[in-house]
Amino acid sequence: MTSATRVGVFGLLGSGNLGNDGSLEAVLGYLRAEHPDASVDALCGGPDAVTARFGIPATRLHWNRAEYGTASRAGAIASKGLGKLVDIFRTAAWVRRHDVVIVPGMGVLEATLPLRPWGFPYSLFLLCASGRLLGTRVALVSVGAAGIRNRPTRALVRWSARLAAYRSYRDDQSRDAMRAMGVDTARDEVYPDLAFSLPAPRASEPARTPGLVCLGVMDFHGSNDDRARADEIYRRYLDGTITFVRTLVEEGRPVRLLTGDECDLPVVAAILDAVDSPMVTAAEPASLADLMKEMAAADTVVAVRYHNLICALKTGTPVLAVSYAAKSDALMDRMGLGAYCHPAREVDADRLLEQFRDLEKHAVELRQTLAERNRVAAQQLAQQFTALTTTLFPANSHAHAPRKAR
Repeated sequence: MTSATRVGVFGLLGSGNLGNDGSLEAVLGYLRAEHPDASVDALCGGPDAVTARFGIPATRLHWNRAEYGTASRAGAIASKGLGKLVDIFRTAAWVRRHDVVIVPGMGVLEATLPLRPWGFPYSLFLLCASGRLLGTRVALVSVGAAGIRNRPTRALVRWSARLAAYRSYRDDQSRDAMRAMGVDTARDEVYPDLAFSLPAPRASEPARTPGLVCLGVMDFHGSNDDRARADEIYRRYLDGTITFVRTLVEEGRPVRLLTGDECDLPVVAAILDAVDSPMVTAAEPASLADLMKEMAAADTVVAVRYHNLICALKTGTPVLAVSYAAKSDALMDRMGLGAYCHPAREVDADRLLEQFRDLEKHAVELRQTLAERNRVAAQQLAQQFTALTTTLFPANSHAHAPRKAR
């Protein structure tokens, strides 16, 4: 590989979502280890945050700085419309400057959370279309996908996938979903989520806190298809979670609240307000590494966000998934904990407590299972990185021996 190789990374990075940034961290680790001469920069949601944390140049994803706000006035609506046109040329100009563009993980081919077609799906389509037109290889690496009902969103996602030069998925159901949407997946592979390649805390650090339960929370209102009952879903989730926490506190169990995105902070505040006890504390993790340190110190974890689950699984800590999408169920099943899933839309505190007690009862054997599954995940991701080198950097792939599992 020569110093002239230019690699771009793309996505909603640096925007406060720890899982997205963790996926970027994993890809940067691969690039720095296997292709240290590559010139890397980003087109992303939070360029200042990405540059400050990862030390790479970054460009704002959208021309319109108010892209994620709700446009109600005529001027704001016109600005958004103009921004969509300007972004065509901005995206193409950015893609043209690169030999390779990598979309690192994330659920970029799904709509399991509220999503408008002219938001990120449109941006992803512009990226993939520009790559195909300009001869820049675009790789969707260990991404998540799911069936999409909204026709414009489905069309944009389908064409984005078709136009990419490389696709891999983080679970079988993601590949199946793209096949069902008309994408030829015959040469697409399935690998674990990129976050599984991140280093876990050392076994001796931090020390376990007896009885500690880590609770990963989420500002959860359902998916695109749940907009009509979003408030009801949120209230049921929050009420059930508060009842669960209150019961643990009454039993003398310390509870540590964790977030995965900045938008989760109001949920933490609501729980702390409802359960006024020194037994309940909250952490402010700034990365997946921070989350893993918190979870490694716990006896058990209960979590909603997908990458919170990954952090618990990666540290070998028994975890109960409050599942908001099929991807969480698939992840838990893959790691041998498929029996420990609870629906986020229908939180039942009594049933949640029953599952939690069973999780703790089998904690020792579950830790052994997770150790084995983590070894397999590391081997599979080593294969993924080798495949990336072969596909994206063919002129230099012979110079790189296969990576050893970490």
